[in-house]
Amino acid sequence: QVQPVESGGGLVQAGGSLRLSCAASGRTFSSYAMGWFRQAPGKEREFVAAINWSGDNTYYADFVKGRFTISRDNAENTVYLQMNSLKPEDTAVYYCAADRSYYRENAPVLLDQYGYWGQGTQVTVSS
Repeated sequence: QVQPVESGGGLVQAGGSLRLSCAASGRTFSSYAMGWFRQAPGKEREFVAAINWSGDNTYYADFVKGRFTISRDNAENTVYLQMNSLKPEDTAVYYCAADRSYYRENAPVLLDQYGYWGQGTQVTVSS
């Protein structure tokens, strides 16, 4: 089992950058694919980016391709989301999640493929 804890959110101007971190407890962190989702007020939670257990497979939502980068450091039990060229529409609570399954080769993109969720971190982008 793994418990994610997000950090790094905050207020930034449009065009700026933030790096979110997700520290996950549990000795088996390196066995799980990890993902980032976000939820804006009044909207459903949506997929942002995912990375497989080994870090050699990633997948991004179209609206963040070329701007966001997901990475992981299995030695530090941490996954990152580097967010550049931020837009006001990126404003949301960002959630880190761990896959339900071990050693999935493809980065999972569906919400119900994830079984362990953090509490979220607020990202606000001002225009």
